[in-house]
Amino acid sequence: MIRVLEPIANIFDIFHAFWENLRYERIFSIFLVLTFLLSMLVIEANRLGFLPHGLSHVVPTNVFYAVNIAFTLLLLQEVVLMILVLPQSFSKSVGKQFEILSLILLRSCFKELVNIHEPLLFPQDITPLLRILSDGAGAVAVFMLLAIFVRVGRVQMRSKGERLYSFVVTKKTISVLLLAIFAGMGIYNLTLGAMGQGMFSFFPMFYTVLIFCDILLVLVSQVYMPCYVAVFRNSSLALCTVFIRLALSAPPFYNAAIGVGSALFAVLIVIAHNILLSGRPTARD
Repeated sequence: MIRVLEPIANIFDIFHAFWENLRYERIFSIFLVLTFLLSMLVIEANRLGFLPHGLSHVVPTNVFYAVNIAFTLLLLQEVVLMILVLPQSFSKSVGKQFEILSLILLRSCFKELVNIHEPLLFPQDITPLLRILSDGAGAVAVFMLLAIFVRVGRVQMRSKGERLYSFVVTKKTISVLLLAIFAGMGIYNLTLGAMGQGMFSFFPMFYTVLIFCDILLVLVSQVYMPCYVAVFRNSSLALCTVFIRLALSAPPFYNAAIGVGSALFAVLIVIAHNILLSGRPTARD
């Protein structure tokens, strides 16, 4: 069975080497900066009335939309990095999910700026200001809890070489399938936008896919690691993905609260896991 999956795992290795190449990272960073500057230029041109009539209805007039575009591209890159981390560690993958959540909350802060008048008007601007404070505080809280999660969530892996190799190959195969779904969803969403139809909320929809992916990983880990403590830990961390998905679809104020609660839940899980394993042979992540 593993021999059948090895060619797919090799595809993962090739893509992983390409994506984490320093030259590519520089190119993407430059592309991100140029996209941000070009977006601001086009939006400002539309605000001043320089764009033709056909484009003026499509391009926004608030320059803060350029921040949203840049953050969206940055989030897409983080999603790919999260998928590439899957074969290394389940906890690292969950940590990446919280990184993405914190960036989404920060992006929400910038998105709310388009609803604020210049200069500020009260009481009209109180609601968007409170939303910015809520999402910003939520992002900082998730960031702080993530630092604790990374520090206490390190689990050493002890397993026989052959079983460990089979487990990693299986997880690489799942990662390739997840990358294909990610690309397919992105292409389909862009197609909907090009056809003038309503585009779906990409990140909440992708987190729905992640829920099933995490459950699949828990079941796969049970094959190679039939240990109650490890299964409970991974299942609980998979539940964090459900909480993050709920946070992404929740209304303002509730989204930040659910996001912070999910990060706190993850920290408590790994602390309890470490306490339970104290004095026992270390379990494999």
